[in-house]
Amino acid sequence: MSGAAGRTGEAPVLHLEGLSRRFGQVQALDRVSLTLRGGEVHALMGENGAGKSTLIRLMAGLDRPDAGRMALDGAALPPGAPAAMRAAGLRFIHQELHAVRGLSVAENMHLDHPYPRRAGLVHWRALNRAAAEALARLGVTDLDVRRPMTDLGTGQQMIARIAATLIDDAGAGDRPAWLYVMDEPTAALTGEEAERLFEVIGGLTARGAGVLYVSHRMPEVLRLAQRVTVLRDGRHISTLPLAETGQERIIREMTGRDLSALFPERGPDPRGAPVLEARGLSAPGLHGIDVTLRSGEILGVAGLAGAGRGALLRALMGTLPRTGTVTLAGAPLGRTPAQAWRQGLAYIPRERRSEGLMLRRAITETVSLPHLARLSRAGLWLSPRRQREIAERLGRDVRLKAASVAQACEELSGGNQQKVLFARALAGRPRVLLLDEPTRGVDVGAKFDLYRLIRGLAAEGVAVLLASSDLPEVLGLADRVLILHEGRLAGERETAGMTEADLLAAIYGARAA
Repeated sequence: MSGAAGRTGEAPVLHLEGLSRRFGQVQALDRVSLTLRGGEVHALMGENGAGKSTLIRLMAGLDRPDAGRMALDGAALPPGAPAAMRAAGLRFIHQELHAVRGLSVAENMHLDHPYPRRAGLVHWRALNRAAAEALARLGVTDLDVRRPMTDLGTGQQMIARIAATLIDDAGAGDRPAWLYVMDEPTAALTGEEAERLFEVIGGLTARGAGVLYVSHRMPEVLRLAQRVTVLRDGRHISTLPLAETGQERIIREMTGRDLSALFPERGPDPRGAPVLEARGLSAPGLHGIDVTLRSGEILGVAGLAGAGRGALLRALMGTLPRTGTVTLAGAPLGRTPAQAWRQGLAYIPRERRSEGLMLRRAITETVSLPHLARLSRAGLWLSPRRQREIAERLGRDVRLKAASVAQACEELSGGNQQKVLFARALAGRPRVLLLDEPTRGVDVGAKFDLYRLIRGLAAEGVAVLLASSDLPEVLGLADRVLILHEGRLAGERETAGMTEADLLAAIYGARAA
């Protein structure tokens, strides 16, 4: 990455000084200062509402600060000017990639760049060559840039998006890309895709680029970052080298709570009689699974990427065709989602934005969607008042933070979007709750609220099937854990006394077997 260093040959330095931003009565950012340097990964952490997104919008020039300034190597940058930020070498990588269907990888990579031309026509060979060369600079040589972008996995699309910033078309006086702001970049990635991204990040910093890494995933931050900044309630709490802080201190500064308080204490064992039983359950990606889930039990499902965790939940819910026998409270379980909801099964999917929420519609509509027949009169007239009352009551139960239940789901933070899905599940008074990565992309404070809710539901007799790649989450919540490998049940363990190392050994032992 030639040109990533400053004009004097030293690493570029971006100073954010005393930035403030108010929206109506809400002080979203209050005199925040931060220094970002080339050649390092700087993590930005904080709960939803801490001010991270506001800070990123100011850096991108999408909003103007009410006070404060930004300066690159001592030279002031104009506020509210996206083009100036791009010319200064700043690039922004979001978890929502929005690839253009019908266009190739190379064409998508050139969306922010002029297409090369020859004799007035697009020079396709040069376009493909430029895209391939940009990917090669990240060490990626196995990706066919002529393929449709939407044929790629999310991780490959993310890497192509980063590589696109290396296509050389900088104008006179513009800096090449040197600072990458990555907002929850692994939220939609598999473990293998995340590992590939981490390799790319290592290559970027080795070439002198800087990364502002925004994530709720503590292990990633501890692995990647050299410095960590914590925001809380729009204020700067600390900026420290990683060697001078750690997970417990970061969580305490983010939330005001100690790490030990993240998982609610376990009460008496609430497990009762079997409520959900599957025998010989098979579906795409699953082979002959036997499962018994008891009332009041939290049953974890663990395994490597592709082991079948999510497929197990989707097969039970009826979104995958299945064979075998499944009963709920002694009665055969329906084979469609509508039948499963009616029988008392509730499902929170892994991809809340694409599979769970109606983003541009009101909270009330998402909460009531699977329950319209029960909420309507004679199956014909839907009562908006009843919809609103139920959404408001359940919103209080799940500690939803929203202006009102008429607010559009897309305007909520990730944690509050997830709470909307929990409210929807509770609206059906479920007997069994299926959770697929329930705290994915959710901050530590919202995680605590959701963990307390899950534990409380189990105490009331709800059976919970929890599929998660977060091993501390599985061990902190589940009574038992199923270990899947390549769609088969490879083991079953009680979690009492089990450590993360024990669970990892069981997972990798299943792969070896």
